[in-house]
Amino acid sequence: MSNGAEDRYGLYGLMAEFDEEEPLLHAARKAYAEGYRDMDAYTPVPIEGLTDAIGFKRNYVAPVVFCGGLVGATGGFMLCWWITVVAFPHNVAGRPFNSWPAYIPITFEMMVLISCLTAVIGMLAMNGLPEPYHPVFNVPEFQRCSRDRFFLCIEATDPKFDVAGTRQFLEELHPLEVSEVEK
Repeated sequence: MSNGAEDRYGLYGLMAEFDEEEPLLHAARKAYAEGYRDMDAYTPVPIEGLTDAIGFKRNYVAPVVFCGGLVGATGGFMLCWWITVVAFPHNVAGRPFNSWPAYIPITFEMMVLISCLTAVIGMLAMNGLPEPYHPVFNVPEFQRCSRDRFFLCIEATDPKFDVAGTRQFLEELHPLEVSEVEK
């Protein structure tokens, strides 16, 4: 178990480097089965099944965007209603003041506008962005992540994390190298 010493010494976690995607996928599954939960994988290409292997949980961007769209559509409709019924009622060709078919374009456009703004703001907030600095960039080998290397990082915040035990576990997975990630 972690005793908090990793945080005092500025250790972000341990990172294992692999040269192919299959060993990384195997390592991620084995780490999850072993009880590690605070981990992340970095790859140059998408790998099918990797999100499940590291225990990635569902995000809440879609429900937030839906709520934003609902608020936008309601707001657009109510704005049109308030303008034509309350603020500036005009009798145009004998139509009723509350002529909802005329509100459809504004309602739709407000729904799209607020949904888009909610999607961008929600995605940035839920991903913790913008994040101009991340500790994994302290590992010199990590620069090859965007070309031909695959990395699995077990973070020091994991309840099961222990420097010696986690290092031994990662070395049993036969990576090219296991590196300490400094904060």
